[in-house]
Amino acid sequence: MTPLRPLGSSARNQWRVDETQVDFIRPCCPPRPLALAAAPQDIRLDLSATALVIIDMQNDFCHPDGWLASIGVDITPARTPIAPLTRIRRLCRARGVPVIWVNWGNRPDRLNLGPSTLHTYDGAALGRGVGTCLPNGARILEQGSWCTAIVDEFGDTSADVHVAKYAMSGFWDTPLDAILRNLGVTTLLFGGVNLDQCVLCTLQDASFRGYDCVLLEDCAATTSPSCCTEATLYNVRQCFGFTALGATLMAQLQATT
Repeated sequence: MTPLRPLGSSARNQWRVDETQVDFIRPCCPPRPLALAAAPQDIRLDLSATALVIIDMQNDFCHPDGWLASIGVDITPARTPIAPLTRIRRLCRARGVPVIWVNWGNRPDRLNLGPSTLHTYDGAALGRGVGTCLPNGARILEQGSWCTAIVDEFGDTSADVHVAKYAMSGFWDTPLDAILRNLGVTTLLFGGVNLDQCVLCTLQDASFRGYDCVLLEDCAATTSPSCCTEATLYNVRQCFGFTALGATLMAQLQATT
């Protein structure tokens, strides 16, 4: 008998079919448990159902020639997640954990943005916000431009999953939720910038959709005042999920086979 053929974009969400029949039964992935010290409680997650979500580690926010630096923002804090996320990404990929890059990248005509979003970055309509040019000619937060590219320190990310977002939440009007469900993911590890803005908003939306949310404290940062970090950590632990150290996660991943 000829075996049924797989049909589906993800190995974790496939039918088996031929010309006369369809088998709905999905492949079963054995759990791969990993214990992790966290707050407000320690957690145990399944690496087979986990993804690493990295938010906005792009030139506009993290490069000395990017948008934030061009308007006088000290981007030193925004660069601190680069080293730990580089190591965690490598470990996650080696253990079959999907890596999802969520970067802000708008349409060139900005028709996906309303006045309230544009006002956030150009409150007096002086032509200094989204879509305008940096001195190097790249357009701020425009999909496909140098501005929205991941900073070079991460190297080649073409084998990872990339999602363009158009608001502070990576779930708003994007395919992120569909991608995660196709991958069979229920637990999300979060890192990136800015912690109190895009990282928090994406984590909140993930929590509202029923995902298990873990913020990696030393893999996320913000250029906002320190009180914003304190409030974000409090709110994540109190309302939306858990916080853990990326260093602890790395040690646990290195101990797994």
